Amino acid sequence: MCRHLAYVGAACSPTRLLLAAPHSLTRQSHAPRDMRGGGTVNVDGFGLGWYPADAEPVRYRRSGPIWADAGLPELAASLRTRAFLAAVRSATPGMPVSEGACAPFGAGRWLFSHNGIIAGWPDSMAELAGKLPITDLLRLDAPTDSALLWAMLHDRLRSGQPPESAVTGLVTEVERAAPGSRLNLLLTDGERIIATAWSHALSVRGDSSGVVIASEPCDSDPEWTPVPDRHAVVATRDSVDLVPINADRSSRTP
Repeated sequence: MCRHLAYVGAACSPTRLLLAAPHSLTRQSHAPRDMRGGGTVNVDGFGLGWYPADAEPVRYRRSGPIWADAGLPELAASLRTRAFLAAVRSATPGMPVSEGACAPFGAGRWLFSHNGIIAGWPDSMAELAGKLPITDLLRLDAPTDSALLWAMLHDRLRSGQPPESAVTGLVTEVERAAPGSRLNLLLTDGERIIATAWSHALSVRGDSSGVVIASEPCDSDPEWTPVPDRHAVVATRDSVDLVPINADRSSRTP
């Protein structure tokens, strides 16, 4: 299964979380600690999306392992951004290995990643996929479960659904159609992060500089908090809320 993370906060370089931290995303790509559902390495591509000042996000995606990309350290070191999303990929057998299959997916201000798998793919999703405009299906970045999830989520956002309910509603709809799916979703618009913990590990850390949500803690900081399964996280630079999926109440973390 894949690993991903997102950050919002004070302007910084992505270098630490991607490359330099003791358990950075690069280390997680070849030495993960909590790969539930199988898999040992994330070698089938990676991506980084970041927000330049007053502009829509830029995406850098490659189909090879993150540790083999000679240009990434220099690129990451050159950036100063208030928000970014990054992911490394372990391709499900039968799905393509290509840049288009790598997160982050995106449109406008949105960046998206999926860590997991849709059970019974693709048959289990035929009915839900059929509800999308045919042009959305024709424009999928890749014929993968993650790309379809992004198309379905973007359709909800485009229709005016609030981001939190769009994300949690998508998780519950897909789970009904494909029980046993692993649906850790990660969405940001550069100001907030919405993430779900659904059958995969997820942790959050917040301090005065900002908030990080990641598949696994990137260091030994005691402020990292595991997200309970079947919960969503709604975070800004200044706040982190945990929301039980399929429940109306939320609880604020310390």
